[in-house]
Amino acid sequence: MLKCLIIDDEPIAQKIIKGYLEDTPGLVLFGVCDNAIEAMEVLENHDLDIIFLDIEMPKLSGLSFLKTLEKSPETIITTAYREFAVEGFELSVTDYLLKPYSFERFLKAVNKVKKRIEAENRMDKGNGADRPSYTYFKSGRKNVKVNYNEIVMIEGLSNYVKIHLNDNRILVVYERLSHLQKVLPYEKFARIHKSYIVSLEKIIKYGVDSVEVGEKEFTIGKSYKEKFLAKIKKLNP
Repeated sequence: MLKCLIIDDEPIAQKIIKGYLEDTPGLVLFGVCDNAIEAMEVLENHDLDIIFLDIEMPKLSGLSFLKTLEKSPETIITTAYREFAVEGFELSVTDYLLKPYSFERFLKAVNKVKKRIEAENRMDKGNGADRPSYTYFKSGRKNVKVNYNEIVMIEGLSNYVKIHLNDNRILVVYERLSHLQKVLPYEKFARIHKSYIVSLEKIIKYGVDSVEVGEKEFTIGKSYKEKFLAKIKKLNP
């Protein structure tokens, strides 16, 4: 199921999208935000798949909001203003729906999203032999090379993270946890909580509610539990 967030200050527009979501298989409504400021907090703490974003909103416009995001979910613009279409696509939105739009047009936009997500998943799950065994993280003024097998877990703290490495080393990186989740190899790491990513090969024990990595035990967040357990069982049948 793809988790969706509506960001729109118009109750009627919210109601229409809610109805379309209910009638579309594979989609689930995660929440509704009346403005972009509320949406920032939601995206900071949750991994979502699709946002339905209005442009004209109080406090911060939809396009200005997109520009603040380091990495955004798949974005479908929903607006009455045709003139912003070019700028929207320059920000890599998936589709641009002009109000009022039909259910058929809504489905066309959603299908574009599904194809993009499927393509990304195929790339993430591709042959690990074709991918480098390391990456560079920007820490301070330097880019530091880190082998994936050195990483024990990653702890998210607002706009920066602590990467816990072998031998109790810690690397501080000014990056969001949600962005690192997309950068790290799918087959080697798992998000278990809004604040934690763990190395699958460093897991000593796990249950339905917690994971033991090294000498520490971490709670599995409710919204991450199903995906994590399914993933680890698939990797270790």
